[in-house]
Amino acid sequence: MVSLKYSATAMVVALNISAALILGAPAHAAEPTSTAQANVGLWVVLDAKAGKEEDVAQFLRGGRAIVQDEPATIAWYAVRLSKTQFAIFDTFPDEAGRSAHLAGKVAAALMAKAPELLDHAPTISKIDIMATK
Repeated sequence: MVSLKYSATAMVVALNISAALILGAPAHAAEPTSTAQANVGLWVVLDAKAGKEEDVAQFLRGGRAIVQDEPATIAWYAVRLSKTQFAIFDTFPDEAGRSAHLAGKVAAALMAKAPELLDHAPTISKIDIMATK
């Protein structure tokens, strides 16, 4: 089991990766209102099968268009952690928004493509946002 401290450290490292490795961008610009405040999120780690790395990258690039239609998804990032490891970090105002995302189109597409593209099922961690800027 991965410790919470390790997961948080991995998330910070992933978010500080050079711009050349960032595959996605915020799905929606955060508004300075309490309704758009990020309170909860997801940290999803994806390990690509050998030879499927660029297919995973392309899949993640396409995911951005899908989450554009999710009003409760404040921010959505797809990042590359290494040649074979990727992650998704997204934020929501509340549990209802996070649950809607997990039941939405991008999650369904990911689970449908996982056996073809990934070494194993994605590791999905529900996280609480402690501070944002």
